[in-house]
Amino acid sequence: MNVDLVRKAAEIFLGEPAKGDPFPIGDGLIHHTFKATGASGGAPILLQAINTHIFRKPEDIVYNYLLIYEYLRQKEQVPSIPAPVPATNKEYIWKDGDNQYWRATSFIEGSYSPMVAESSEAACIVSKNFAHFTSSLAGLDTRLLREILPGFHDLSARYRQFEMAVSTAPIDRLLKATHVIAEFRERKKLVEFYDAIIGTSDYPDRVMHHDSKISNILFDKKTNLAICPVDLDTVMPGKFFSDLGDMIRSMSCARDENSVEWEEIKVNPKFYESILRGYLEEMNSQLTDQERKNIHYSGILMIYMQGIRFLADYLSGDRYYKTNYPEQNLNRALNQLILLENLEEWLRSQYAFNPY
Repeated sequence: MNVDLVRKAAEIFLGEPAKGDPFPIGDGLIHHTFKATGASGGAPILLQAINTHIFRKPEDIVYNYLLIYEYLRQKEQVPSIPAPVPATNKEYIWKDGDNQYWRATSFIEGSYSPMVAESSEAACIVSKNFAHFTSSLAGLDTRLLREILPGFHDLSARYRQFEMAVSTAPIDRLLKATHVIAEFRERKKLVEFYDAIIGTSDYPDRVMHHDSKISNILFDKKTNLAICPVDLDTVMPGKFFSDLGDMIRSMSCARDENSVEWEEIKVNPKFYESILRGYLEEMNSQLTDQERKNIHYSGILMIYMQGIRFLADYLSGDRYYKTNYPEQNLNRALNQLILLENLEEWLRSQYAFNPY
């Protein structure tokens, strides 16, 4: 990232030159993010260069953020989300001379974002916070939100992409993936379930975060309590399973999606129960009877969806997910399949729940 452009962007949103060079925050996998403070002091800002390769319409991201922020502000909802910061042109987005789009929000001092849930109670706090976010926005007309990533959690579309990848894959990759392909195909009833719930009043659209990992929750360094969700770029209308399911997928297993310790890939019952409990403490009264009845589909659907996405990418030549070795996306798909099988078995024994 060009240092001069970062300094210029900071000045545009601070209204004065920055005190020193803006400080990089986070790993920069999606956006380039910086903390910047004005030369005369005052509150710092969080400055971001938006990744337009992934987010083709950066104006829509800012539009959704302002819509959500204003709705929560009018409700006097606490905790809210970081306040948007206008540029010197009074707009909330600015394009530099290199066609790079920038935005800024207030920087919340004394906060941090953990990478993993160290305990089931931490997982519960995260789940409750994401559920609180959706619950707080229950009165917002979802039709007002712009769709940032069309079909992001559309299982039917993801399955079609998977089958297309199978039909066009080179023979060597097909042969290596034969078992995993067959196992995911045997679970196509999950796609049929998804197709059946779309457009029905029993499964309404709600405001979903769509990236509900623990690192997208700010915690207070002193109290270790959750402050609010951040990274709202993927906030869109979604179905009941999206946020809860992805938290189950990402937090209920002791190994992440890159692990090849096959024997260790399993659901931790305490974490699963804590994630579910935290979510329902906020959302239970808002869910329909059918959503409550089928709440255990959440983890099943999201693990399945992520599995076929990894597999489709492997079969297509690793175009989307970055890899460190040739079979990594295949191993990621196998990782998700093992987790799915383990969750299926546990749900049958614990809840007599069979999604097929």
